[in-house]
Amino acid sequence: SFPGNLHLVMVLRPTGFFQRTFTDIGFRFSQEDFLLKLPVVMLSSVSDLLTYIDEQQLTPEFGGTLEYCHSEWVIFRTAIESFALTVKEIAQMLQSFGTELAETELPDDMYSIERILALRTEKYYQLKEDITAVTKEGNLLLSSFEEPDSGECSQDQHRERPGDWETVNRLLGQLHEMETAFDGFWEKHQLKMEQYLQLWKFEQSFQEVKNAIEFLMGQQAELPDTGDSVPQVKQRLKDLGHFDGMAQDLIGKAQVVILHGHQLAANHHYALNLICQQCNELRHHSDVLSDEIKRKQMRLQKTLDLHTRLQQALQCCDEGAYLLANQQMDKCQSKEGAQKALQDIERFLESSSAYLNCDPQALHYDFESVLTSELKCQIQSVQVKLENVRSMFENRQSCFKKLLDKHVRPVQLVAPRPENPPRSKSPLFSPKHGVNGWPPPWDVVRPSLFGWTYFMPLWDARFSSKGAQSPAKHSHVINELIETERVYVEELFTVLTGYRAEMDNPAMVILMPPVLRNRKDVLFGNMPEIYDFHNKIFLHSLESCLGAPERVGFCFLDRREDFQMYEKYCQNKPRSESLWRQCSESTFFQVSCLKLEHKLGLDSYLLKPVQRLTKYQLLLKELLKYSTSCDGVQELQEALVAMLDLLKSVNDSMHQISITGYDGDLSELGKVLMQGSFSVWTGHRKGPTKMKDLARFKPMQRHLFLYEKALVFCKKREEHGDGYDKTSSYSFKHFLKMNAVGITENVKGDHRKFEIWYSGREEVYVVQAQTIDLKMAWLNEIRKILFKQQE
Repeated sequence: SFPGNLHLVMVLRPTGFFQRTFTDIGFRFSQEDFLLKLPVVMLSSVSDLLTYIDEQQLTPEFGGTLEYCHSEWVIFRTAIESFALTVKEIAQMLQSFGTELAETELPDDMYSIERILALRTEKYYQLKEDITAVTKEGNLLLSSFEEPDSGECSQDQHRERPGDWETVNRLLGQLHEMETAFDGFWEKHQLKMEQYLQLWKFEQSFQEVKNAIEFLMGQQAELPDTGDSVPQVKQRLKDLGHFDGMAQDLIGKAQVVILHGHQLAANHHYALNLICQQCNELRHHSDVLSDEIKRKQMRLQKTLDLHTRLQQALQCCDEGAYLLANQQMDKCQSKEGAQKALQDIERFLESSSAYLNCDPQALHYDFESVLTSELKCQIQSVQVKLENVRSMFENRQSCFKKLLDKHVRPVQLVAPRPENPPRSKSPLFSPKHGVNGWPPPWDVVRPSLFGWTYFMPLWDARFSSKGAQSPAKHSHVINELIETERVYVEELFTVLTGYRAEMDNPAMVILMPPVLRNRKDVLFGNMPEIYDFHNKIFLHSLESCLGAPERVGFCFLDRREDFQMYEKYCQNKPRSESLWRQCSESTFFQVSCLKLEHKLGLDSYLLKPVQRLTKYQLLLKELLKYSTSCDGVQELQEALVAMLDLLKSVNDSMHQISITGYDGDLSELGKVLMQGSFSVWTGHRKGPTKMKDLARFKPMQRHLFLYEKALVFCKKREEHGDGYDKTSSYSFKHFLKMNAVGITENVKGDHRKFEIWYSGREEVYVVQAQTIDLKMAWLNEIRKILFKQQE
């Protein structure tokens, strides 16, 4: 505050009279104030001022020699203050820009990152231009203080301006320091931004290649590493080769990404650990994909080698069968003919020994790593055929050797029955060779859906010597059983692959009516289970009987529990037929039928399991007819009884599923033992007698179901509908628990009648069967239940 740093006040009085008078008067009034604060010296003239101040410190108007221009001083001071303000603004701009760089979050896409980097670079160069302009301004201002000396006056002037020069010089130094610091900060920031952008591009490339490898890994994982046939394995090898080509392309891209990562690491990238980790991960995925494809290729190639060997063995069997079937037996009656035929056989055996003497154990050992249950079955099937062919050759060789030893004409055996060979593309039936020798007297060879079927010789020492016809017919029935079993399995396979599997095919789903979708279990029932049983188990059991016909009965007895699956199939049959009737005209079935080249509709093939079940008992009866003196007759009889019981059980269960109105679970009553229609009269009861009971002279028609735990009375409803739409149902009336049932075997008036009474004859029912045999069958079954309860 005033007076501040003032120590002395010198007042130069004006020279004019009036001015001096006014000054003196005014000073007198304020003199006391001045005296209180600082001393005041009143000067009358300029010369008096020189006694206090040196003339070099005074300007010319005060009698001094100091060169001073006030307007020039004002200009310099204004320039210095403006320069200082500009430097301050530059500092604020640099600080604001640095804060923006440090606090702004970076986006997640490469385009935005590149755009931000470009904008910041542009702003950096703009700030650099501003700093350069301000520096140029400061240097220009500083140079104005450094003009050449111009005598004593100039020296005085320089002594007056050292403070201004130092101020400008200090501001220029600060500006230079700020620029240097800003350049260093920007260089680090730009390097980090560029590395961030490089990392983002690297991670994007890494993720793309990784996802592509994982997707290809999933695709090749769905491709099985085995196959059931040569064409299937070759197709899978071709598909795998396609995957391998794609994998090599991806591995090449992965190598490029890994190389990029190594370059980033070599340039001391700030995310060095992450980049190295992702490079290692990509290398691991590439190695796993490559190793998995190589492993699968090796397995498929090995599987193809196995199929090729099996195919070669089957081809050898075909050639052997062709050789035997085309040997003209009339020319073999002589010694020369027999010797030539024997030589032909020996040459063939010598050239084909590698295939005919194939050891299944060696195959299992060589191809153990690729063996599946299907391949094992194929090896077993081929082995059976090889054994049959070897047996045929041994029999033929034995006969020819006997001819050569005895030099006599052999006895011509009678064929089992003459039959016209089917037309076939096989060379066996070609016009070149003719069919004069058919059927061959020693062996029977027949083409089938499974290739060549080899039948054993039509005589066997195990049969009696009543004549050649009996063993021949016995063998023919066995051959028919096996051959029809193969056809049956093949038909089931075509239905499951040509219809059922196509219901899951997206290209075929659009052809299906809505009512059919997701209902293949209703249409086909448990046919897949039946196919697996026959294809994997029962067919092979029957084929093993070619060399041991006495085991046919055992085949059925050992698997009698498995045949119960037919009961489930038959119970589902009404639902299947109902669904088929709704959809039989759909485009889906028409297209599928055309693809399979079937002449019959699907409904005919859905009936095959039921027909096959009936066929078994007919073939077993036929086999028993010609097996009176063979081993295994007892087992054949038991097998026939088992199949008849199965048919009866299936038939009973089919009726059971038509029962309506029963409040409960029929399965809790046990197994259905018998069922049938009867005439029933209701007898007297204890307690009041109802008039309708006394007046009932006409019998009620009731359908009885005998369960293990109850006897169920139903009323059969009339069939309604036309043709396939005819359905029968049984309306539940009442039931009797077997633990409270009694029977009276004979009733007066008719030998077909018997009594069933309940709870100590509280309820009595007179039941009349259609025949006496049927009555006895029911009584025997009821007795078994009652005796079992007593035990």
